[in-house]
Amino acid sequence: MRIATWNINSVRARADRAVAWLERTGTDVLALQETKCSDAQFPYSVFEAAGYEVAHVGVNQWNGVAVVSRVGIEDVQVGFPGQPSFGADGPVVEARALGATCGGVRVWSLYVPHGRAVGDPHYVYKLEWLARLREAARAWIDPAGGDPDAAIALLGDWNVIPLDTDVWDVREFDGHTHVTQPERDAFFAFAEAGFTEVSRTFVPDEHTYTYWDYKQLAFPKNKGLRIDFAWTSPALAARVAGVSIDRQERKGAGPSDHVPVVLEVA
Repeated sequence: MRIATWNINSVRARADRAVAWLERTGTDVLALQETKCSDAQFPYSVFEAAGYEVAHVGVNQWNGVAVVSRVGIEDVQVGFPGQPSFGADGPVVEARALGATCGGVRVWSLYVPHGRAVGDPHYVYKLEWLARLREAARAWIDPAGGDPDAAIALLGDWNVIPLDTDVWDVREFDGHTHVTQPERDAFFAFAEAGFTEVSRTFVPDEHTYTYWDYKQLAFPKNKGLRIDFAWTSPALAARVAGVSIDRQERKGAGPSDHVPVVLEVA
């Protein structure tokens, strides 16, 4: 089975491109982030015409996550247990996490909060969001109350640059989010929870990126970031036979600023 994650940066603008990519690559399950639409606005018919089922949660033009599958979608869950809320006009649980079981794999599409600026309330929210997700993930595979044999994939845009070599020039981020030690600690804590980030296992190359800004010719100059990852439970990590980052999808007309990360699962 082929499972992928892709921050699509507006699914309504790129639904046809996403389906063309699915068909060209033979991908079975795709976790999408930043769909940027409400549930009523999602272009379900484009995916369904290609033989894919869709689970989506979105409220407005911000955030939004989906799971698209041609191997079934069961047990859809909006948000993870303990997911924190945020909002200037009253706290709400944002559309940033969606789980579904597809072909026997529990797939989570995750759009981790950006953080905005160090010390900003959104930065505190980001760290809490990651901590709560880690607690939930640990519980899912805990022999005491979960299932240590569960095949779970935590896929998405993590908005963390784990290593200095995951950015074209880490000095450009000095004093900013994504590279602070608390964010990196929160990211790597998923390993302590028993999960393996498999894209690093199979694509360890330095300066291999998943995101390039639209501004200042960032893509032609390869001024990118590696912020899209796949943390997998022990049972699933043992089945991952390969991972690829589809850099070609940043090319052509109207691409997303992110590219797909693809897992080959035996």
